[in-house]
Amino acid sequence: MSEVLEYTIKDFKSENEVRWCPGCGDHAVLNSIQKAMTTLGIKHEDYVVVSGIGCSSRFPYYMSTFGFHTIHGRAAAVASGVKCANPKLCVWEITGDGDALAIGGNHFIHVVRRNIDLNLILFNNKIYGLTKGQYSPTSDRGAVTKTSPQGTIESPFVPGQLVLGAGGSFFARCVDNNIKHSQEVFEAAAKHQGTSVVEVLQNCVIFNDGVHAEISDPKMREERQIFLKHGEPMIFGTTRNKGLILEKGILKAATIGENGVTLDDIFVHDATEPNGYIHQQLIGMQLPDHPIAMGVIRAVKAPVYDQLMEEQIANVKSKARIKSIDDLLSSGNTWVV
Repeated sequence: MSEVLEYTIKDFKSENEVRWCPGCGDHAVLNSIQKAMTTLGIKHEDYVVVSGIGCSSRFPYYMSTFGFHTIHGRAAAVASGVKCANPKLCVWEITGDGDALAIGGNHFIHVVRRNIDLNLILFNNKIYGLTKGQYSPTSDRGAVTKTSPQGTIESPFVPGQLVLGAGGSFFARCVDNNIKHSQEVFEAAAKHQGTSVVEVLQNCVIFNDGVHAEISDPKMREERQIFLKHGEPMIFGTTRNKGLILEKGILKAATIGENGVTLDDIFVHDATEPNGYIHQQLIGMQLPDHPIAMGVIRAVKAPVYDQLMEEQIANVKSKARIKSIDDLLSSGNTWVV
């Protein structure tokens, strides 16, 4: 009989005081991930949380799991090593937009390219918070910060576009103040075989307060966010009267009942389609012309690095004359001293 695992959120809370600023979005994300872990049927001792440097990277201290607080930008490299050393572990990488996409950008694209089975949670507050308010790779063009007092003149990275460009098999998006939805997204990410990247739109109350307010405002949530579900029409709006249609290959927002648009015209979400053409459009949608896509945008099957690695090692072992370190030391010319 398989072991029945029953956990509560208390099982994943550490004894350390959570030391993020009051009102920081990180508190809600911590709560969502802890809740998600109670549902997955994974042994408590098989969880590992790895982080880099940044406000989000304090995460391992607040988790009652194994964990590593590593160095700036290298969380993906360490998380990859943990997973490959012990593939049975459920590995979570916690990182920020600066940690993952600036100094850690090279590691980010390669963990996605390799499709190592880990969960990469990217907190995106569009600012460097821990180092006190410099613009980051995701800061909007024109953002006024301590390092761009006249407004940044750079174009920002869109994390989901990087994931697709690196051949990623899973990308999802959620927002910090919707704990129920975030939990669902984290559960889906953990169940996916391969690198699961989840972008969390997270608020920094000190250095970039309200950066996502236009999207995250609960009063406008149904109008400005579209919650995608695989196999279901892409509908949104307070009265569920709006949706996305495909017109000449381009996704457009439309109102059901206007201009001849019917429910049958609303495009059905297919997260499992290998061709990322529609996923790319969903990731890139912006207000006011489109709602912001939330939920699992892409979840396709692809070869998983650590699984292939195990198979390759087993295959080599089955054909090798040397099966162990003792065999190696006893091979060739040997003598006793």
